[in-house]
Amino acid sequence: MSETDPTITSARAQVADSQRDAAITTTIGKLPQPAPKTFFDRRELAEILAVYGRKVASGEWRDYAIDDGRDKAVFSVFRRASEFPLYRIEKNPRLMRKQAGYAVVAATGLILKRGSDLRRVLGVLDTRLRVISP
Repeated sequence: MSETDPTITSARAQVADSQRDAAITTTIGKLPQPAPKTFFDRRELAEILAVYGRKVASGEWRDYAIDDGRDKAVFSVFRRASEFPLYRIEKNPRLMRKQAGYAVVAATGLILKRGSDLRRVLGVLDTRLRVISP
């Protein structure tokens, strides 16, 4: 016969399992809650997609991507799907109190416009031709 008794081993395993389960349940309650992510709401997306639709209709833009994170949400605009983004429309809730929650950033990293009103910030992308008289 073997030196270890299978009933004793299984009893020890059951006690170890119950202790492990108790430890897991107590540590789960102590885990920090993940920080909420930042998203564009429906109104913001409607304004962004209105500008995007006009640019697609004119043939300037072809693709977009939406990224969400803890710090900010980003709507990136591409000329082609395989390239780098031409523009990034960023929403940063931390800067909302400083009246600069939205920003339009060019491909080079230059901030074209920043403000608290999304429609006015998106105005920098709607460059309309003007007649200049000499």
